[in-house]
Amino acid sequence: MTIRGYSDRINHAFAFAAKHHDRQVRKGTRLPYLTQPANVAVILTCYHQDEQTIIAGILHDVIEDCVRDGFTRDMLEQRIGDKFGVEILETVLAVTHRVVNEEGVELSSEERKDDYLARLAAASERARWVCAADKVHNGSSILADLQRTLDPDTVWSRFNVGRLGTVRWYRRVYERLRELHFAGEIMDELREVAERLEHWTP
Repeated sequence: MTIRGYSDRINHAFAFAAKHHDRQVRKGTRLPYLTQPANVAVILTCYHQDEQTIIAGILHDVIEDCVRDGFTRDMLEQRIGDKFGVEILETVLAVTHRVVNEEGVELSSEERKDDYLARLAAASERARWVCAADKVHNGSSILADLQRTLDPDTVWSRFNVGRLGTVRWYRRVYERLRELHFAGEIMDELREVAERLEHWTP
């Protein structure tokens, strides 16, 4: 089913995400964190994705970024599963960076990225759409911030891996989705974002 507007379940997802992202802001900005999942939802809607995919897009960062204020990862997983169903929970988990692997071994920052890309192989088409929309928005936001600033280092310094590591990450996600034969129309936009980051000059 293609969503042409909001539904009660989508509004519920926004309320749920707003509660858990409350007081969080976008890295290096004063923008409320909720603007990011909201934009992911807009992107997915523009590509005529269904309600389940849009809801997963709204919730995609809750487990990864909201383990605080008495909420554990397990509790957040339980809440999403109970309120939105197993399918949406599985989609969110597929695009959530893991802190530890199946053996309980803590992963380094680079290992988390490798793990994320590896798990896309078993991810659903819906999860790959959320992944792509997330990266399109984040990458586009970086480009917009670069265009507005006189000092690009203030943008790149938000990321632990700096400019080269950040640019490489977007290229790796694009190449991984292509390797997995993900053929969503959004891939053209994701490729363009990755290329613009690679070739960006002040």
